[in-house]
Formats: sequence, structure tokens, C-alpha cells
Amino acid sequence: MTISDISARAGVSIGAVSFALNGRPGVSDETRTRVLEVADQMGWVPSMAARALAEARSDTVGLVLARDPSMLGVESFYMQFLAGLESELSQRGYGLLLQVVPTKADQLATIEKWSRNGAVDGLLVVDVEVDDPRIERLSRPGAPRALVVGDPSVAGRLASVWTDDDTSMRQAVAHLVELGHRRIVRISGDPALAHTRIRDDAYRDAMQALGLESQVVGTDYTPAAGAAATRQVLTGPDRPTALVYDNDVMAVAGLAVAAELGLRVPDDLSIIAWDDSVLCEHTFPRLTVLSHDVIAFGAHAGRRLFEVIDGAVPAAHLDSTPQVVQRESTGRAPGTD
Repeated sequence: MTISDISARAGVSIGAVSFALNGRPGVSDETRTRVLEVADQMGWVPSMAARALAEARSDTVGLVLARDPSMLGVESFYMQFLAGLESELSQRGYGLLLQVVPTKADQLATIEKWSRNGAVDGLLVVDVEVDDPRIERLSRPGAPRALVVGDPSVAGRLASVWTDDDTSMRQAVAHLVELGHRRIVRISGDPALAHTRIRDDAYRDAMQALGLESQVVGTDYTPAAGAAATRQVLTGPDRPTALVYDNDVMAVAGLAVAAELGLRVPDDLSIIAWDDSVLCEHTFPRLTVLSHDVIAFGAHAGRRLFEVIDGAVPAAHLDSTPQVVQRESTGRAPGTD
């Protein structure tokens, strides 16, 4: 069904039909009413492709992830984030163009391609590094409108939505110190990522301020890397009494390693996980976490991206500060009862 068919049935010009269906001036109220009635009778629906072409937009936002695709099914963060994002996209009739690529060079190349062919109206930039080349590329004239999901210190002139990881990490250290822990080790993520560096720096600063020795073990966020890092620190000299993990799946893997080594949680070892997924509530013992609503975070990012697409001045928007939610995996340090 096309507007030509409606034009013939209503006995008016194609131009008049277009004006009436798109709510534009140029036709009388009587003509507009007649056209709408005929369109309804004939079951006409608009062509989204044609409308997008006419209005020079794609009704699509893009997200490129440089990571192992298998990790998307293991690490719950992005599944929750995408669920929140989709809740906003669906309200506007927008689609998500998600591309998973093997390297960061492929990530930038995909953004270049989308910029040239107008595939997306806006982009979400995640897993931001210090001096990330995507920031400079998306700041150029003609690039898609973009929103950085990350700290404003690395967003350049682009808009951003962020969580206060610095404050959260300090809260985690303070929680453990209050429980009497002095040997606290951080099982960190990819050190190239800006949010990892922010957490690392906050941890080291908080430990130094208390006169405590810090130790950071970097990983790639996978359960295997989390288990290996846990085994390394628990079998080495001066074994820690508390571990702070950068995500939930590493913390679950670390819990299993502690059991293999005959350590009781939390009697011999306390554990804190980052992000409060369903995994954290179904381990034994249940995991203490730095918790924030990741689904709401994704929805917030979607709303801010639409503001940018609609021409809003770029700004930094704090989403939340993950808070310590104590469960059974943290307790008094051994020998301090």
C-alpha cells in the first residue's frame, strides 16, 4: 500500500496525501480528515525505510564491542546494560546495531564505516581507554552523535554517563578495614581501561592513607583469569585476608578456589564482588557486592544518547555510586574477634 493508492482512492494529489499523513501544513482540515480516513480504511502503514531516507536518519544507534563473543554470555553486566538500553530504544522505535569485533583496531574501523555510510544516528562508546582514539574520531565534524559510557575525565568534548568508581572503591576498602582487615588485595580488570585505572588508583590511595600495603593483580575479567589470580595470591607469602574483585564472575571463581584450598569464607577470607548480578545472591555464602542497578544504567545511557541525537549540548551525567551491600562473604578478619 502506497500514498499513490491513497491518492487515487481519496481523489486528491499525492502531495496532499503526503502533507496530511505527515501532519504538515498545506491542506485543509477537511482534506486531511478524508485522507486519514481513507488511509485507515485501506490499512496503510508508513515505510520506515522511506521515512528514514527522506529525513536523513536511520532510526538506529550503534554499539561496537571489542571482546571475545563468548564472554557476553558469561559476564552479566552487558546483558543487563543492553536490556536497559533496549527499553529506551523500543519506546522511540529505534533499533540497536551491535557489532562484536576481535580487536580494538576493528572497533575503530567499524566506527569509521558507520560514519561514512550513515548507518547509525548515534553511538555508545564503552570500555574507554585513556587517550582512546574513538573519542578524537567522534569529535570530528560529520561523525555520528556519540555518548561515552565512562568517566568524564576521558570523554573529551563528548557527552558522558558515568558511575563514581573512585568513591565506590574507597567504600569497599573502608568496609573491610572496619572489619579488621589489613591485608586486602584487589583482583583487577584490564589495566588499559580507564575505569580500571580509576579503581586501581582509588584502591592504592585508600590503602596508602591508612598506612597499608596495596597489591593489584590485573586480569582480563574472565573466570579463568580470576581463578588464576586468586590462587596466586592465596598460595603466596603473606596471604591476604580479603579480596576485592572487578566483576562478579571472577569473584565466583575466586570463591571456588578458596574452597579448593580449604579456606572458609568469610572466616578465613572475605570477598567483595563488583556489580550485583543474580550470581552473587546464589553462591554459598552469598557475595558481598558493590551494587548498582545496571539495567537502569543502560536505560539512562539510552535517554542521554537521544538527547545528544536531538542536539543537546554535551554534558557529564552521574548515574550512580555503587554501594557496598553486605552479605555473608565478608566478616571479621581472622584473629580480630
